[in-house]
Amino acid sequence: MIDWMRRENLEPELEIAGRTLPIELSRNRRAKRLTLRLAPDGSAVRITLPQWCRSAEAIAFAHARAEWLTQQLAKVPQARDPAQEGVLFYRGEEVRIAWREDAPRKPKLAKGELGIGGPRDTLNRRLQRWLEAEALALFAADARDYCVRGGLAPTAARLTRARRRWGSCSSEGVLRLNWRLVQAPDLVRRSVVAHEVAHLVHFDHSPAFHALLDRLFEGDIEEANSWLGKHGRSLYAAFG
Repeated sequence: MIDWMRRENLEPELEIAGRTLPIELSRNRRAKRLTLRLAPDGSAVRITLPQWCRSAEAIAFAHARAEWLTQQLAKVPQARDPAQEGVLFYRGEEVRIAWREDAPRKPKLAKGELGIGGPRDTLNRRLQRWLEAEALALFAADARDYCVRGGLAPTAARLTRARRRWGSCSSEGVLRLNWRLVQAPDLVRRSVVAHEVAHLVHFDHSPAFHALLDRLFEGDIEEANSWLGKHGRSLYAAFG
C-alpha cells in the first residue's frame, strides 16, 4: 500500500507557509481518482474524491502533497483593494477610479476612467456590482452571437461567483458564467462563453465538441486557455 494511504488520524487542515488551510472534501460519483487543487484565492485545499475513497485517505493525500501545495500557494496573487489603489481591471485594461463623494453614485466609464460618487466605505461593493452588471450584459451579447453563429435557439446567461469554474451549461440549456471574467481580455471571456454554448450541443469534450467550438469561436482557443492558465488566479485578487 502507498505510504500516504497508511497515515491515519491526520487533521483535516494543513500548515503551509505560516497559514492554516482547511482541507475541503467533495465526493463525485463520476470521479475515478483523487483530484487535489488549491482554491484560487489560496484559502483552502480542495479534494474531489470517488465515492469509494475514504476521507482519511484523501486527507493523508493532501498532507503528502504539502510541498506541491506550498509552491502553488506562492503563485497566488496578493489581495488587492481597488478602492484604495484607485484602479480596477475591466476587459483586460486598467481603469482609473475617479471617486468623489459628491459625484453621482451611478458609475460612468469614459476614456479609461470610471467616475463614481457616494460613500467611500461602500465603494468596493458598488464597484463589484457595476462589474457584475457589465459582465451580465457582455455574456448575454456573447451568447447571442454564438447561438446565431451555431444556428441554435437563444439561451439565457446568468452570473456565478464560483471559486473553481469559469462557466457551466445546465441540462436545461442555461449558461452560468463567472462574473470575474469581465476583468479579462475580451478574447478570454468570449472563449469561455463559446465553450459553454458548444456544450448546448455536446455535453462532453469529444472531437465533435471541439469541432463545433472551433467553428463558433473567432479567436485562438489555445491562446485564451493559456491566458487563463497563467493569469486566471489574478482575477480573484480583488473584491474578496
